[in-house]
Amino acid sequence: MLMAERGAIPHTIDAYSRDVSGFLAFLAAKGSGVQDASADHVRGFLEVLSRKGLAASSRARKLSAIRQFFRFLLSEGLRKDDPSSAIDSPKLGRPLPKILSLADVETLIGTAKQACGVSGEGGGQRRAIRFYALLETLYASGLRVSELVALPRNVLAADDRVLTIKGKGGRERLVPLNDAARAALRAHLASLKEAEAEAECRARSPWLFPTGNGAQHITRQRFGQELKALALSSGLDPARVSPHVLRHAFASHLLERGADLRTVQQLLGHADISTTQIYTHVIEERLRRLVEDHHPLAQAHLTKRS
Repeated sequence: MLMAERGAIPHTIDAYSRDVSGFLAFLAAKGSGVQDASADHVRGFLEVLSRKGLAASSRARKLSAIRQFFRFLLSEGLRKDDPSSAIDSPKLGRPLPKILSLADVETLIGTAKQACGVSGEGGGQRRAIRFYALLETLYASGLRVSELVALPRNVLAADDRVLTIKGKGGRERLVPLNDAARAALRAHLASLKEAEAEAECRARSPWLFPTGNGAQHITRQRFGQELKALALSSGLDPARVSPHVLRHAFASHLLERGADLRTVQQLLGHADISTTQIYTHVIEERLRRLVEDHHPLAQAHLTKRS
């Protein structure tokens, strides 16, 4: 159902499968099954997770999977009620997303671009060109990393100024590309065609960012590893840098420069604008700290208090 009706990606399906399987194992240990599971069973499962030290956000995700599971059983007529409907989600303190400054992003992009010219020839240079194209495309578009690495080869065929993205739930959106990303992608495609021409037996890959023999696309884990290595060589803390952090940077930098919230929501592919509003809180927090750090009256007030 998640795949066919909601268009969930394999990563989401795997996560839901693990969460539901954990709950089913808990029921089996209690001598129960899904047919006679009650709200007390759901509460008991969450309490066990809490005692194990699982974070509230993780418990909330598992409860969400259990709710989806019972709603499915209800819709299919396999149960007459949903015992999870009476369960409150664990209270979450919503943390602000990590954000890189514009200077940090420029440092990362500059280091990656420089590596394209110093990586020698052959496979090393092509990997550097591919990585630079990935980085420019990510910061230019704010794509989810799963959307980025799985872009098809023909995504630029109709118009290289815009990407047509099929995101969560099968929702399509158009994402424009800036000149830097388009230039990086052209260089990457030229490098890719050259590699395919040299290996005459190699078939044309269907992926924009292939790896190995072209049968698969680069994984999000591999791209994340390469990004952390770039952060280290750029003099930045690798713990602060990830593909998702660059997606956050894309959104917050747009809002800081006057983009409206609804446009940013559409570019990010958020179904609910409340998800996008978190970036306005990031900007407010940054402005507050700026005033506290530099306003003379704020400094005098802090000195007086201490």
